[in-house]
Amino acid sequence: MVALETKRLLLRHFNMFDSESMCHVFCDAEVMKFGDGAQTKEWVQNWLDTCLEEYYPKWGFGPYAVVERTSQQVIGYCGLFFFPEINGQAEVEIGYRLARASWGHGYATEAALAVRDYAFSSLGQKRLIALIDPQNIASIRVAQKLGMAYEREIMFEGYSHPDHVYVVTSH
Repeated sequence: MVALETKRLLLRHFNMFDSESMCHVFCDAEVMKFGDGAQTKEWVQNWLDTCLEEYYPKWGFGPYAVVERTSQQVIGYCGLFFFPEINGQAEVEIGYRLARASWGHGYATEAALAVRDYAFSSLGQKRLIALIDPQNIASIRVAQKLGMAYEREIMFEGYSHPDHVYVVTSH
């Protein structure tokens, strides 16, 4: 099911056939440098299962497969993630991650703008956050293009350094 469309991209619900494409994202150490490191194919399958079985049915949103229109290839994900508690309050994060071959084309910004606008206009969200490693300059630039501004640091249990919280609110 296509959820959103942009000039160059389709954002749709994931399906079980997206595992191989998402391995180009989650199993690549360079892509996952600012995350939890390269993952296994089994981990990718579990992540897709969570999207299909929990996110979409429970919250009505989740991460969407980012499909490049011309090639019809899944090049990554962009979507919304619910956190029940971050610094004492529930938050919805906009998250994005693309396969390395798709970096530098403006796809992350294009997809994230569509998701931001959908979250505000159709889902009635008033605030979105992005949790970003302070060394991930490319991701910070995308957040800034979404109108997000640095709010504070947050330290997650088990992490060796704090992430930065970026915020944008609906107008």
